Amino acid sequence: MGLAAVESNNGHEVEESTYQRGVKHLCEGGIERVPRKYVFPVSERPHLGTERSDVCCGGNRNLKLPVIDFAQLQGSNRSQVLEHLADACEEYGFFQLVNHGIPSQVIEGMRSVGRRFFELPYEERCKYMNLDMRSPVRCGTSFNQNKDQILCWRDFLKLSCHSLPQHLPSWPSNPSDLREVAANYSLKTKFLYLKLMEAILESLGVKEIAPKSMEDQENDWMAKDLENGSQIVMVNCYPACPEPDLTLGMPPHSDYGMLTLLLQDESVQGLQIHHGGRWVTVEPIPNSFVVNAGDHLEIFSNGRFKSVLHRVLVNSSSTRISFASLHSLSLDSTVRPLPKLIDEANPRRYKDTDFASFLNYISSVGHKGKNFLDTRKLT
Repeated sequence: MGLAAVESNNGHEVEESTYQRGVKHLCEGGIERVPRKYVFPVSERPHLGTERSDVCCGGNRNLKLPVIDFAQLQGSNRSQVLEHLADACEEYGFFQLVNHGIPSQVIEGMRSVGRRFFELPYEERCKYMNLDMRSPVRCGTSFNQNKDQILCWRDFLKLSCHSLPQHLPSWPSNPSDLREVAANYSLKTKFLYLKLMEAILESLGVKEIAPKSMEDQENDWMAKDLENGSQIVMVNCYPACPEPDLTLGMPPHSDYGMLTLLLQDESVQGLQIHHGGRWVTVEPIPNSFVVNAGDHLEIFSNGRFKSVLHRVLVNSSSTRISFASLHSLSLDSTVRPLPKLIDEANPRRYKDTDFASFLNYISSVGHKGKNFLDTRKLT
């Protein structure tokens, strides 16, 4: 990366290499305007004035997602909740999960350690900065800082979680409790993910994820592949932005994997999904997860469940921190439409794919919208 100065901000020259150090580092320098490198084209900017006035005037720019009660999913109302789950995945690609059973101290511990990591001096955070998207532990910025022509207003800490014994020693040791707290959080969210996938498979007509005998080889394969799948915990930091109407925390995109479990910032809104032809803000529900289908689940369900475009807004007054637990099959596993969902009326709609192909694609092309999934479509 060259060190040539590319623009002036507050009277100070801003070097290209500065952007690779992250938005937090940029803000710590006291900027008062958004550098050109972060300014989106007018057509892609959030229209914050219009959207906020709609909310104030009682419009429906805010969206209450379908709510799935995890406790009821495990009880006598399971069949009814499964119907609601399938409807949510078909219509929205998103739902809010309540009564999920993860203790509040686990969640609050993760919130605390995530905030404290990004409050560390730059010299500590930069120990984990690199440009290798395959790195199991990485502190980075933007969406894909290798390919983004316009950077987005986001820093992140990426923690690969499977398997924990393999990756835990390389996780940050500062804050001192990060490894213990994040490992516990990853185990709890992995369990929750497996239970949700069990329900999703059942809603798709696969009755059991754990077969009672070895005769059902397909179910046995799915159980093992889900258990051994990839899990990445992303701690996302969106610093307060001096001109939030010019940029985005994350641009429109779909997630690559099976499911993402997002722990929102309950005090600062920012997540928007594309629904009904426009962008709507997801209202946080206390002590809940926002769960969304990824590209792999769309492929797996042969298009019945949709991965949906979403983006993140930033604001001028508050830093927003969220925690995304992204779950997919293992790097070398093949994702294909479930054979039981293919017939004459519902022909196969997607090619086989795998996680490695996704990484290769975004490393060479970048990731925008649902461009990777579009390369997998047959019809």
